[in-house]
Amino acid sequence: MDYQDILYEEKEGVARITINRPQVYNAFRPQTVDELIEAFKVAGWNKEIGVIVFGGAGDKAFCTGGDQSEHEGQYKGARGTTGMPMDELHAIIRNVPKPVIARVQGYAIGGGNVLATICDLTIASENAIFGQVGPKMGSVDPGYGTAYLSRVVGEKKAREIWYLCRRYSAAEAKEMGLCNAVVPLEKLDEEIDAWCAELVLRSPTAIALAKRSFNADTDHIAGIAQLGFEALRLYYDTEESREGVNALSEKRDPDFRKFMK
Repeated sequence: MDYQDILYEEKEGVARITINRPQVYNAFRPQTVDELIEAFKVAGWNKEIGVIVFGGAGDKAFCTGGDQSEHEGQYKGARGTTGMPMDELHAIIRNVPKPVIARVQGYAIGGGNVLATICDLTIASENAIFGQVGPKMGSVDPGYGTAYLSRVVGEKKAREIWYLCRRYSAAEAKEMGLCNAVVPLEKLDEEIDAWCAELVLRSPTAIALAKRSFNADTDHIAGIAQLGFEALRLYYDTEESREGVNALSEKRDPDFRKFMK
């Protein structure tokens, strides 16, 4: 596949998959998601690869979710329930028999926060910022982004993250269990390289079995996600959902209260 939105590299048993859209803070469009799915398939089933590092280009963002310029009720001209096959991307990250490390610098917001949550491990720079925007934008992640997040940080904290749409520092994310380590930005790749060097020495079969075992406890969330994305497709066709995107483009606060009547 000829990648346009991502970078792909293999070196010394490590595959690096990088969203290469820094001009939009590594927000993804449908093409980006398709390329990511293909790259994870390539790396995940390559027996020479022991670990996958998933990141975003530049130093301002890991990923900020869906590119809103591509969003008109649903995403333009692509496959998937809502025009964006996010459930497939979430599934492949969980299903590849290799540990996936999220390399987080700058913003990990919205769908980007969900991707970092789903990865097996998350290593962040001190300038990383985590958080959700769904209810501010007329959207939600009905699956791993909500149900699995509650397993990671606890249900009360997960509800706070989604309901209030606050932003959290890297230190706060580490304290709540959303990331494994926090280092200065200039040390981020060095730290990740050290983790990768350890992981590639481990038994690949034992790690694959461990990952399957961890996933078995939460695999039912995939069913919740499929049902939820069907509901989300219908929601995206409502004026309430469009209010969030319209407000962003018009540079104003959304008025969701009018939909409470």
